[in-house]
Amino acid sequence: MAVKENIRPGGRSARVQASVHAAVRELLAEMSRAEITVPLIAMRAGVTPSTIYRRWGDLQQLLADVAVERLRPDMEPIDTGSGASDLEAWAEQYAEEMSSGPGREYVRDVLAAQTGDNATKCCNFTRQQIEAIAGRAKERDEFFPDVDAVMDSVVAPIMYRILFGDVPTSARVRELVGHVFGQRKAP
Repeated sequence: MAVKENIRPGGRSARVQASVHAAVRELLAEMSRAEITVPLIAMRAGVTPSTIYRRWGDLQQLLADVAVERLRPDMEPIDTGSGASDLEAWAEQYAEEMSSGPGREYVRDVLAAQTGDNATKCCNFTRQQIEAIAGRAKERDEFFPDVDAVMDSVVAPIMYRILFGDVPTSARVRELVGHVFGQRKAP
């Protein structure tokens, strides 16, 4: 069952989502993931279990929805003065955050959900960050690789290593960024 979008932003739907998300975050901080149930979340959030099932469908969808919110960037990528160093700084931070314990759990929750909407949202968050870096580089008349090339040559290898247990080092991340910039074609 897909997560339904808020019909009335700021209304009851938004309040329910906020209280349920807060309850999930609190419970995850207090107990193991295996102990968390929909009735427990509902009790903590002050809603009925049927409200959660109606909105999210099941516990995994709810965990994925909470994870998506936690994975949403809360600021623009750092501006270091050049596209290459901006991407390097962003990619190192991205690798560090995604390979942390909470980062890995969020990624697992998103991927374990039955719909692709949550994974697509996370992919779009990443793409938007890279597009912001590319936009700044363009404003400075700098070369910047195609956003899809960055997704395929920098982000994908980082995520692959995180998902399969090999945390990418800062040196490896810098190497990936250097490689994608080295693919520059002569005009």
